[in-house]
Amino acid sequence: MNDQFTAEDLAALSTLVADTWTAGADLDWTVPAGTVEWSCLKTADHAVDCVYAPAFFLASRNTDAYPVAGANLELGDLATPALLVESLRMATRIVIAVVNHAPPDTRAILFQRPQPNPPLGRPTDFLPRAAMELILHAHDVCRGLAVAFEPPPDLCRRLREHTRTWLMWTSFGHGLGMTADPFGDLLSASGRSRPD
Repeated sequence: MNDQFTAEDLAALSTLVADTWTAGADLDWTVPAGTVEWSCLKTADHAVDCVYAPAFFLASRNTDAYPVAGANLELGDLATPALLVESLRMATRIVIAVVNHAPPDTRAILFQRPQPNPPLGRPTDFLPRAAMELILHAHDVCRGLAVAFEPPPDLCRRLREHTRTWLMWTSFGHGLGMTADPFGDLLSASGRSRPD
């Protein structure tokens, strides 16, 4: 069984998020995104920025801190559901291209927190790095909009297993489960839950 999260997985997740956001484009995006304080629009903007960011991390080849260039690609006041979908599609293509271009022995900063000694990632780690932020924040947005969002179980399983040893799960303080519901495991580990 393959536990590697792939470029095809990220592309599929991005398409699902884009399609879901497009279907809900006429809803009220000013409402809170699930249990977070930000609006659905602000949360979606942040989610897209989190897809761009790993491309810059890897492209920088920095091993000690995030690069300053490309630190924020949010749309801000210009954000609309349609522009966010367009930006998400671009961000996905960019991170996949950067990963595909990087030699396999490349290492770069993967996370800056929770430790002062940042963990380094291989090129293929930057795909689930983007996906992890996207899947969690897309859940927040869809929960706020009251629209269904259920990523494929196999995709979620590969994301869960690829990221299982990452320190960020420890920083959330919930632990990453290994049940028959991999999306539920990702949500629970990040302090989230499925809608009632």
